[in-house]
Amino acid sequence: MNGPDRQDPFEEPNRPESGEGAQGRGEQKDARRPPRIPLPRTSIEDTGNPLPDPPLALDHRVLKSLLGAWALAACSVDEAIAVEEHLGHCGPCAEEALRLRDAVGLLHQEESLDLDPGLRNRVIASCLGRRPPRIPVPEWAMPYDAETARLDALLRDIGTSEWHAPVQLRWFDEDHPVSRETTVAGVIAHLLAVDGLVALALGLDDPLGREGTPPSDPSRRTEAYWSASYFPPTRGVRGPWREQSHELIRTVSFTAGGAYGPGSGRLAVPYSAPDDEGRRVELPLRDSMLDRAFECWIHAGDIADAVDYPYAPPSPRHLHRMIDLAARLLPGTLAARRRSGLADPSHGLVAAGAPGRSLRLEIEGMGGGEWFIPLDSPGAEASADREVAHVALDGVEFCRLAAGHVSPQEAAAGQDGDRRAIKDVLSAAASLSRM
Repeated sequence: MNGPDRQDPFEEPNRPESGEGAQGRGEQKDARRPPRIPLPRTSIEDTGNPLPDPPLALDHRVLKSLLGAWALAACSVDEAIAVEEHLGHCGPCAEEALRLRDAVGLLHQEESLDLDPGLRNRVIASCLGRRPPRIPVPEWAMPYDAETARLDALLRDIGTSEWHAPVQLRWFDEDHPVSRETTVAGVIAHLLAVDGLVALALGLDDPLGREGTPPSDPSRRTEAYWSASYFPPTRGVRGPWREQSHELIRTVSFTAGGAYGPGSGRLAVPYSAPDDEGRRVELPLRDSMLDRAFECWIHAGDIADAVDYPYAPPSPRHLHRMIDLAARLLPGTLAARRRSGLADPSHGLVAAGAPGRSLRLEIEGMGGGEWFIPLDSPGAEASADREVAHVALDGVEFCRLAAGHVSPQEAAAGQDGDRRAIKDVLSAAASLSRM
């Protein structure tokens, strides 16, 4: 043991020295002394510090059972040391540990249980690729099929109380914004009532019942359905709406592929009662199904905003069809507004098929494209040669304008050319909206 009186073997014995001679001898002694070698390190047992715990002594069976926890980093420090020492000399366990570590890398953090809105379309596309349906859904009915399925997925996810969340229905009446407050259930009742116009045209049951002559105006149909209920609509309205949408898809599929043939898409669907001159608003079935898909998407967005639910626009292919329908309706709507004094007079009569002044409508982004809108007559031929104005809009923004969710003044549009023509066309787009 080292003590305070231990003498360094490489140091001369202590001799009392004094005076200058002693100092001189000390300097010579230090100059010729070899370097001092440190003493051996003291063992930990001599320091009084606690000794480290010995490594765990675990048999092969226990170590193998810990491989899963080790791969997940769920072992204690001692267990992890024991497992890693074991892996150094046990080949089968080392291979199993590598497989477990790879499997852990495939695990993801907990994600939302909400299904991807595009999952249904991908699954259906895969199934149809393996076995085409005997009676396929017509191309012009696919947007309605997709949008009703997306809305149904949203409704399946919301809670009972959210069916009573307030929703603002917004549209334009002539040039004035109008709104009506209802609930999520009230919106579905509205879709059910207006989809009934297509059901009636196809010979199906009317959700308003058989009593009296059902109104043809979408707003009147909605008010009639709401007032006929003893209580405000609840989540129970989802069942009838869902069944009707499925029945519409089945019927148009059989109609297009059955006795009526491909021309069945031209079947007229009325959207208003006849006026004093016997005219009424009506759309061919193929356009009516697009119109119903458009309204389903717009009102699904209203519901999603009310319940704080993420909701994406339609697929670009379907969105392009909806924009195309709105662009094709603009010339007739513009002419009707001109007859009512809501738009500037035309610059002269233009015969059907003759070239006339045109506005170029450029839609950017998803579902985009380019359309030429005749300004002086619905039947005039619109072309770039007679272009007097140019409007550029994002696709979703244009749809929001056509739905009455933004005013013509608020629409973020790039404009060039005749300002009056631009104002008339954007106002006509807003007047396409209704409840």
